[in-house]
Order: sequence, then structure tokens, then C-alpha cells
Amino acid sequence: MVMLLGKKIGMTQVYDASGRITTVTVLQAGPCKVMQVKNKKTDGYNAVQLGFHDVKESRRRKPEAGHAAKANTVPKKFVREWRLADDTPAEVSAGDEVTVSAFADVAYVDVAGTSKGKGYAGVMKRHGFGGFPGSHGTERKHRAGGSIASYSSDRGHGGNLKKGKRMAGRMGGVRVTTKNHVLVSIDESQNLLVVKGAVPGASGSFVEIRSARKSRA
Repeated sequence: MVMLLGKKIGMTQVYDASGRITTVTVLQAGPCKVMQVKNKKTDGYNAVQLGFHDVKESRRRKPEAGHAAKANTVPKKFVREWRLADDTPAEVSAGDEVTVSAFADVAYVDVAGTSKGKGYAGVMKRHGFGGFPGSHGTERKHRAGGSIASYSSDRGHGGNLKKGKRMAGRMGGVRVTTKNHVLVSIDESQNLLVVKGAVPGASGSFVEIRSARKSRA
């Protein structure tokens, strides 16, 4: 599996081979430093830790600087670790640099990031509830969620509120993974990946990019 950290630049449009407009997202992918390589003997499991985007000198903490120094680099703002199978040794070493060229033979990618936070939202916006009728006696309750608990809805377990009930609350700001984006193009000179469709998060937010686990190819 090919893995890389990056940043969402924004969205644009390109023409495909048949001349149709395709909506794409541009990602700055790497270059990433291998901060640490873990193995089953010393750490109990196999994993590769990557870092992206240097932390400016005034904000570097000594523990982070010491950890980064082992890989001959500086602390990174975005650090993530990928587990490997117990029988799969890492193909990189601490201090190595991973670039977009690693995706040269990849057709589809999965992208994970933090979705845009939309604040406190009601049930109609958050969960797609239909709301109450617009007439027929409904009074100031058109966008309400309705009853949240009853004895009849879960007989034998009491009339308390059930776990997982869809209600109003904070919307967005959670980890989201979108899968099987077509990898449209790679720009190795500027460390850019162009993928079809939209990916989670706002422009400028950090993302994790990996070769698709369940490719459509």
C-alpha cells in the first residue's frame, strides 16, 4: 500500500480524454519524511510513521525535536502512523523521503480528512428529517424532531431515551474517508496529485492519501 500525507489545495475542472469537463481536487502530497519505523520486536507491531509540513522554529518542543532528530529532520506539524501486517516489513527507513512519485502506478486513491465544521444543526439539516406538515394545525413545530422516546418504541426496556437516537447537535468536524477517487494526474515537480471528485475538509486542511484498499479496477 502506498501512503502519503498532504494538504488540500482546492477544487477546479479539467477536460478528460473524451472532452468532457471533470471536477477534480488538487492535493499537495508530500514530500513526507519517514519519522520512525516500528517493528514487532521492539514496539509490538509493524508500522511506518510519516511527517509533513515543518513546524516553525519558535514553536518546536524539545520532545518533538528529539524524536525528529533521530530521523535527521525537524518536527512536523502533521504526523500520522500506518500499521502494517505482522508479516509485512517496512520498505523504508527513518529519514527517507516519500514523494508523489510513489503513486506513479496507482489508479485509485482513498483520501481521509476532517470534514468542515457546520456548528450546531437541527435534525432536518443534520439527518435529513422531513419535518412536520406545513398546515393542518401544526403550530411552530415545522422543523422539530418529534418524540424522542416512548415505552412502545422499545417495549420491555423502559421509556428512556435510546442510545444512537438521531437528534440536533454538532454537525461536521469529524474524520471522513472518501474512497476510490480516480487519480487524474501527478505533477512531480510541484508535488501535486489531481484526483476526481471532492475530498473531506476545507482548502488548506491536512489529508491522508493512500492507494485504494478496494479498487474498482
